[in-house]
Amino acid sequence: MENSDRKLLIIGGSAGSLSVILDLLKNLEEPLALAMVIVVHRKASTSNILPTLLQQFSPVDILEIDDKMELQDNKIYVAPADFHLLFEDGNSMALDRSEKFNYSRPSIDVTFRSAAEIFRENLTGVLLSGANADGVEGLMFIKRYGGKVWIQDPGTAEVDFMPRVAVENVDYDLILSPKDLAKRINEL
Repeated sequence: MENSDRKLLIIGGSAGSLSVILDLLKNLEEPLALAMVIVVHRKASTSNILPTLLQQFSPVDILEIDDKMELQDNKIYVAPADFHLLFEDGNSMALDRSEKFNYSRPSIDVTFRSAAEIFRENLTGVLLSGANADGVEGLMFIKRYGGKVWIQDPGTAEVDFMPRVAVENVDYDLILSPKDLAKRINEL
């Protein structure tokens, strides 16, 4: 696969991650010198209100991903409920309805792995609060391909299982508190 020069940051989270994401959005500085993707576990029946809710807190445009949507810098993309998010190349995203992975669709692992193969050292993966291990294996792929791995400090997580398993099993670059997340992203 071709390596993309585009910088990409993917945030994965589950139970307890929404408050961290909202705080992050309030403190982002525009323009972002990268594209940002948010993958959070949601019920399949969930309406697509999440991007509208997030937009109220963000200076950057937030879009729910459609199949074959083009990836652009200075935009935040939200994976839709009940679809896996894949990257076809450095410019385009695809949606997939294959079986759940780690009991989840969208699966953070599936998205992290797909992105790692294309964005390599230009990828930063962030794993937040959550109640299962989805995302841990994907962080290992990001690291293997030269990307950066950031994990929420389990002591600050509403549900610490996901970040705790990641800290215990992944060669990470940063353990960060929610208040440090926006600052670090603004520095990228």
